[in-house]
Amino acid sequence: MTISTRGAAKAPAVLVLEDGRAFRGRAYGAVGETFGEAVFSTGMTGYQETLTDPSYHRQVVVMTAPHVGNTGVNDEDPESKRIWVAGYVVRDPARVPSNWRSQRSLDEELEQQGVVGISGIDTRALTRHLRERGAMRVGIFSGDAVADEATLLARVKEAPEMVGADLSAEVATKETYVVPAIGTKKFTVAAIDLGIKGMTPHRMAERGIEVHVLPATATLDEVYAVEPDGVFFSNGPGDPATADHPVSVMQGVLERKTPLFGICFGNQILGRALGFGTYKLKYGHRGINQPVQDRTTGKVEVTAHNHGFAVDAPLDKVSDTKFGRAEVSHVCLNDQVVEGLQLLDQPAFSVQYHPEAAAGPHDAAYLFDRFVSLMEGQRA
Repeated sequence: MTISTRGAAKAPAVLVLEDGRAFRGRAYGAVGETFGEAVFSTGMTGYQETLTDPSYHRQVVVMTAPHVGNTGVNDEDPESKRIWVAGYVVRDPARVPSNWRSQRSLDEELEQQGVVGISGIDTRALTRHLRERGAMRVGIFSGDAVADEATLLARVKEAPEMVGADLSAEVATKETYVVPAIGTKKFTVAAIDLGIKGMTPHRMAERGIEVHVLPATATLDEVYAVEPDGVFFSNGPGDPATADHPVSVMQGVLERKTPLFGICFGNQILGRALGFGTYKLKYGHRGINQPVQDRTTGKVEVTAHNHGFAVDAPLDKVSDTKFGRAEVSHVCLNDQVVEGLQLLDQPAFSVQYHPEAAAGPHDAAYLFDRFVSLMEGQRA
């Protein structure tokens, strides 16, 4: 990635997809060039949480909402210490932020963190193209990085693909840290950081859980050194087919029958640990308005998603695994993609979406209570 932050408001920019389609606009944020996987997010708000979600590492995010940046940027809403998206694509950026919590503009934040973006393009047409052709590699070029499209296309095709990418260790904490329980401590949870968002341990802390956040490379012995009542596997970027170490650790947790909860990447890890495969979705689920049905209750909830891979598990039957019987607990109502798994013979479950709701609806907050119930049952 080559970056300059001068003249972003005026520099011409071009977005080039790996199938050769190009869109021309103006630089937004830093000026230079960047590469990643082009994906679209359907959320109409919550852009700050999206930008700082580590699951978006090496992805260029296209916002389907036409007007972005209205509420500016503050220092309270980030989900991690930095912006993780590889690039940012908007149609009509706000000229002036208008919110009492705003401390600076989104454009300024992107500049300061060196994130190359593009504005003024038809994001509706781009989104329709990605829905028809699928997520693909992309490059954004602005300022001096702009060249003829054949040259730029060749550079895009040199960029690494998301299939086969092992990225969780790149975004995870390097050292263990502790998020203390709010109020009376009831439980201790070891959380494997595969790209965890800040709101996730906070949601557990609200329920009296002391959360020990461990690196993605943590061993089974290191997990149990904190004497956990439960183990949590977080969201994160990359191809779950590469995550052999987390799968091995999770299988060790399942063997000990410790209460287990996984979200997003953690759901895919559970799928692999149980013997199911994973596959890449055509264009994935991203945004804060995805309908999911909890098949254990029949309830339909509106949920926040960010995943380009899914678990390949049967929807119509209970499966026998080395850890007991397993079933699909949640399903996406748009396309019948597996959105959750649960074991029937021991305390373990996962969902493919983001119940911490940052940003997003709070329909799925009950899942943290379900995790607490598992730990209460185990203790009893």
